[in-house]
Amino acid sequence: MTIKIDRKIIKYQVQKPEDKPQDKPADKAAEARAAAAKAASEARTAAEARVAQPGESELVRDKNGHTAKVIRMHERLERPEVLVGSTYKIKTPISDHAMYVTINDIVLNEGTEFEQRRPFEIFIYSKNLDHFQWIVALTRIISAVFRKGGDVTFLVDELKAVFDPRGGYWQPGGKFMPSIIAELGHVIEKHLQTIGLLRKRELDVHQQKLVDQKRAEFQARARQSDAFAKSHFPEGAQLCGRCSTAAVVMLDGCMTCLNCGDSKCG
Repeated sequence: MTIKIDRKIIKYQVQKPEDKPQDKPADKAAEARAAAAKAASEARTAAEARVAQPGESELVRDKNGHTAKVIRMHERLERPEVLVGSTYKIKTPISDHAMYVTINDIVLNEGTEFEQRRPFEIFIYSKNLDHFQWIVALTRIISAVFRKGGDVTFLVDELKAVFDPRGGYWQPGGKFMPSIIAELGHVIEKHLQTIGLLRKRELDVHQQKLVDQKRAEFQARARQSDAFAKSHFPEGAQLCGRCSTAAVVMLDGCMTCLNCGDSKCG
């Protein structure tokens, strides 16, 4: 391509290679540090992107120093043909039908030191069709959270915090349940403790000592009242002043002891 110059070229000079300014050592060191920092940042970004990709195995070293591929829980993990499951029964006094909660677990890295059980899916069965809609919705959401991976223990606190506006109920063991959803949270908590994802809440030494002391005092009081608890005489009988037995009842208009025969009427 030809360029036409309309003006006369004046005041120019030719720059030779030896006339170029040389870089200072300090500038070279700064550039080297900047290049190293940039390379480290790019390597870290690439590593994070590689770990974040679902379905990729993570390379770790075992206790013997050997490199092994460890599979983590993620949403694209295919469901195996066989899963290990546990079924829990929930019987509430507010319903005539029980609920059966089944939680299936997947075993990751089976046969290695990195073997781990993770919850994979949950099913709830009940003959009470009044709860059918929310049971289907809840089981699908919880199963999706299980398959997502990561920390799934937050589900326990979220479910246990649900209260029934009509009021809760008491379990046979004396524990109050604010709702059916809260009891489902307790079931999931028990299962996560069984497979090792949650630690069981235990009392410390001082709290356990206090509880044992109070339990012993209560049992001592219960033993003192056992003499009157198992009585062969009618319920509501009064204490006899003669034989010290709770056997005084009203007979023919007169207070009579059924143990010794003492009577106010003579």
